[in-house]
Amino acid sequence: MFPRLRGGLSAVLIVLACLLAPCGTLAGWAAYGLADTGRYVAATAPLADDPDVREAVAGPLGAGVVDEVAAGPGPVTGAVRLFVRDAARSFTRTEAFREGWVTANRTVHRAVLRALRDDSAAGRPVTVDLAPVTERVRDRLARDNVPFARRIPVRHTEVTVLPAHDADRLRKGYHVLDVAAFWLPLAAVAFAVTGILLAACRRRAVTAAGLGTALGGALLGLAVLVGRRLTVTDLPGPVDGPAAGAVYDALTETLRTASWLLVALGLTVALTSWLTGRHGHRDGHRHGRRFERPAGRRGDRARRHADHAPAAGTDPREDDAKTADAGA
Repeated sequence: MFPRLRGGLSAVLIVLACLLAPCGTLAGWAAYGLADTGRYVAATAPLADDPDVREAVAGPLGAGVVDEVAAGPGPVTGAVRLFVRDAARSFTRTEAFREGWVTANRTVHRAVLRALRDDSAAGRPVTVDLAPVTERVRDRLARDNVPFARRIPVRHTEVTVLPAHDADRLRKGYHVLDVAAFWLPLAAVAFAVTGILLAACRRRAVTAAGLGTALGGALLGLAVLVGRRLTVTDLPGPVDGPAAGAVYDALTETLRTASWLLVALGLTVALTSWLTGRHGHRDGHRHGRRFERPAGRRGDRARRHADHAPAAGTDPREDDAKTADAGA
């Protein structure tokens, strides 16, 4: 293969590897992080103690209680609304709310994941039954000796989590991510190794691959920051604003960590390759000088011997006779 063709092909493969590295990281995070119920619940559980999330939950929770009271015979006064709002805020600080938060997130995540993996669910919305959540909260309140906790009704209420068109769109994207999460990292490694092997100077190719990986990790981290801004701006409803930012930060924590790992790995590889090449160059130069000095001394002795040696084709005895005649 021609050297120029090898060099160009090596550069193309290394660039592709550097581009696929952050893409594979993103796909792996979505497929193996967000799509895992245990990891999802572990990421969202601490949000039950976040003040912004509690305030976002207390608003619709209090409004729902007021709507239930308004359905009764008596009127709902401003004092009643204020009392219900304060009670909802107090409830979000209890252990019962934390257990209900974890149960609700686990129930919703399992329902969404089941719908995304089931192709036969196309055209149907994703719904969840809130009865297990209500029962869990009621039992916790009863253990805490809250009055009339056992009288809280447990109703099987189906709540729509995702409309049918959104579920169908996410289902297609989920299948693509599931495939990409496996193949993109393998392709990135294969392209990088092949590009390094084809390079004329493999040390420089390794350095370039390391710097490109670090740049890809930095771009991935920047994309996470831009995505946070867009998500917080576009989300409407009670999770808008600081609460949406807290949820986004909790879900993308592992992705941010992965982006920093890419930066650290790329810089480490590039720096190691550069230092190794520089040390090898110094050692080679030092060894070259060591072998040149004896040769130089031998050359000097040879030149001095040549100055005193007789010219080619002459007889030393004739030179001696000429010298004696000159002296006479």
